[in-house]
Amino acid sequence: MRNLVAHVNLVRHRKKWIQPSSAFSCLSKSIYISSKFQSTINVLKVEEEPRSKFDFKTYMINKITSINEALDYAVPLIEPIKLHEAMRYTILSGGKRVRPIVCIASCELVGGNESTVMPLACAQEMIHSMSVMLDDLPCMDNDDFRLGKLSNHRVYGENITLLAARSLQALAVDHVITATRGVPPERLVRALTEMAILTGSKGAAAGQIADLSSSGDESNISIDQLEHIHNQKTGTLCEGAVVSGAIIGGASEEEIVKLRKFSKCIGLTFQIVDDVLDVTKTSIELGKTAGKDLVAAKATYPRLIGIEKSRELALKLNSEAKEQLTGFDQEKAAPLIALADYIVSRQN
Repeated sequence: MRNLVAHVNLVRHRKKWIQPSSAFSCLSKSIYISSKFQSTINVLKVEEEPRSKFDFKTYMINKITSINEALDYAVPLIEPIKLHEAMRYTILSGGKRVRPIVCIASCELVGGNESTVMPLACAQEMIHSMSVMLDDLPCMDNDDFRLGKLSNHRVYGENITLLAARSLQALAVDHVITATRGVPPERLVRALTEMAILTGSKGAAAGQIADLSSSGDESNISIDQLEHIHNQKTGTLCEGAVVSGAIIGGASEEEIVKLRKFSKCIGLTFQIVDDVLDVTKTSIELGKTAGKDLVAAKATYPRLIGIEKSRELALKLNSEAKEQLTGFDQEKAAPLIALADYIVSRQN
């Protein structure tokens, strides 16, 4: 660990973080807010408690703008052009930016700030983009569309997509180490370790292989097995974003335990809602192929317990997630509370 920390210190000083120009920031505000997200916000109806003045819509738009500006800077169009085009194609396609936002929100909850955690938030989106690029491949989930656009491999070919996905994963680590400022190296190493573990064979990769193994299986898969699949495939990426953000912000061990439980709840909620939307929405509404889970006979919550019970379970998990935030400053916790409600209420 001591050698790794020393190496991080050395590498971090090789590059200087350059903020995008103010002109670029203004341009980005007009370009990068996707109409897909705007329509989602308009559909979402989160009940506001009388004491709360938190403006969720404005918060999300501001965070998405900042994240998109940072991502555009972090993944420049350089040689080899084709490779970086493919990387940028997916990571700059818009989307909800849930993982980088919860990363920032958890950091701010425990006393950190956006500028410090932004490189890590960008890294979380790089990892997420990598995962969806691989998930959409014919050998995986075989999906031709993502966010209403052709999937990466449909535009650049499977070979380029594989290389671009690998490059995004590598860039995620490099960007955190070289662009993060003002964070003790021990904390930085711990955050990176958290991200790495939850992405690999003990996390999302394990979930994907379990999901592939369950496809087309007409035998009875248990609800516990399905929860395990979803927790690993989707939940771990959310967990990595929340917990690593909290670590960068200087969270205590007790706070990390609570936020880990929070992240597990919202991660599973996200996947349950995804399962429900797959069988209740059209491809146009979702921006990706609807009904593919049903066609592939994949293990899903609607398949096991039905649509209504799936929705009930999502609401129960939503309540459990928010319970984990009761001991925090409620003003600082407002973004995570609203995000939990957004996840359970989303329509695409």
